Amino acid sequence: MKVVFRADASLQIGSGHVMRCLTLAEALRAEGAECHFICREHLGHLLDLIRSKGFSAYGLSTADNSSDSGMPVRQAVELTHAHWLGATQLQDAKTCVPILEKIMPDWLIVDHYALDAQWQTSLQAFFTRLLVIDDLADRKHICDLLLDQNPGHAEQDYTALVPNDCRLMIGAQYALLRPEFARLRKQSLERRGSPKLQHILITMGGVDQANATGVTLQALKTCLLPASCRISVVMGLKAPYLAEVADAATNMPWPTEVLVNITDMGERMVSADIVIGAAGSTSWERCCLGVPTIMVILADNQKSGAEALLSSGSVELIEQVRDIPTRLPVAIRALSNEITLSELSENARRICDGLGVQRVIKRMSNTNG
Repeated sequence: MKVVFRADASLQIGSGHVMRCLTLAEALRAEGAECHFICREHLGHLLDLIRSKGFSAYGLSTADNSSDSGMPVRQAVELTHAHWLGATQLQDAKTCVPILEKIMPDWLIVDHYALDAQWQTSLQAFFTRLLVIDDLADRKHICDLLLDQNPGHAEQDYTALVPNDCRLMIGAQYALLRPEFARLRKQSLERRGSPKLQHILITMGGVDQANATGVTLQALKTCLLPASCRISVVMGLKAPYLAEVADAATNMPWPTEVLVNITDMGERMVSADIVIGAAGSTSWERCCLGVPTIMVILADNQKSGAEALLSSGSVELIEQVRDIPTRLPVAIRALSNEITLSELSENARRICDGLGVQRVIKRMSNTNG
């Protein structure tokens, strides 16, 4: 089976779309599939990482936005995230044609908020089946399968946006988590049997354009934490505030380490008593491991999922980065209570079991062309 992924990463987009596609690609490869990626070369792209995982990756130039093909420069409908693409949908499709024509994939998998049915229709001759990964339910698709791992959405949110025969996979039971999280789930849940507050893990995504990490470190200085507490910070190598955060870590009242581009996030989460982290795709990793979480919303598209987790009693929520200085001390006080820690862990573990990738691949296998 041949599979092509179309997803981007950048300082603006973040790394989550590409990372979850990589997770699915690695699982598909283990099943014998041949996987390829198409990504635009935005500042902060992850093409080198994709290639280091052994996948072929085709880079689209950020200067590739001319209209010499006669295609219109303006899109028929301006999508909310159209500026993420770096070209119009038709221009992007035009550059994808020779790649798809060469591979002729059995599955095209698209994880991009700036692409919709317009792009998909223009490329329909070059793939057999289409899987769309979405979180927004704000645009139309012509897909065979649609995956939205957001517990804040339901099937009816997509009824008018996909073909009648499209099969929907909605909810965190389909979350695309790496195998390590299912493997570590039992160990992590057993560890929550004696909750305490000794180790805090801060993870605001690979980019953290808003410097939520730096704001969090400053706010923690005002919190009542045990003298024996330690803090771990996880960041991406291309995070623009990495040097500033590393400097701030040396001035914390508690031992604070800054970890860059780690490959053992699951183990780091298992060892943490609480996580202060961004809403988004890592939310389901924390739920799988039952880690009590103080969640920070960093983008509008994270709101529905974050609010669903708040309603389920799975997180303490800070709705904006600017609220961290006032809201974090309150949340830390709440999590100093062992009962609250246990309740958050128990509710979180019910959200996601880490087996979503297998469910998605099973649906792909059962979908006829």
